[in-house]
Amino acid sequence: QVQLVESGGGLVQAGGSLRLSCAASGLTFSRNAMGWFRQAPGEEREFVSSISWLGISTDYADTVKGRFTISRDNAKNTVHLQMNSLKPEDTAVYYCAARGGSMSRSQYDYAAWGQGTQVTVSS
Repeated sequence: QVQLVESGGGLVQAGGSLRLSCAASGLTFSRNAMGWFRQAPGEEREFVSSISWLGISTDYADTVKGRFTISRDNAKNTVHLQMNSLKPEDTAVYYCAARGGSMSRSQYDYAAWGQGTQVTVSS
C-alpha cells in the first residue's frame, strides 16, 4: 500500500519550467517503479515518464524527451519531474503512480495513484 501526493503544478508561460514533486508513504515505496502520467480534458491519460525502483533506468515519451527529467530520492520518499521548455500542449493534470513491477508505459499496470496536480502552460 503506497499513498502518493503530487505538488508543484501551476501556471507558467511557454518556455518556462516547473518542478513537480510526488511525496510517497508506505513501506514498499523504495521497491516500486514510478511513473508520471498526464491527462488533458477530453483526452486519454498518457504516459510521460517512468523510473525504476533504484533510479537506474528511466523512460520518456517522445513528446517530452530532452525537456523533462524524472528522478527519485528514496531516502526522502519522493519522486520529481523537472519540466523545462514547457509548451502549451503540455497543459494537463499530472499524476504520479507506483507499481510493484518493472517500469511500464501502461496506466493499467499501476496500482497506486496520486490526486494529480494541474499544469497550465500559456502561449
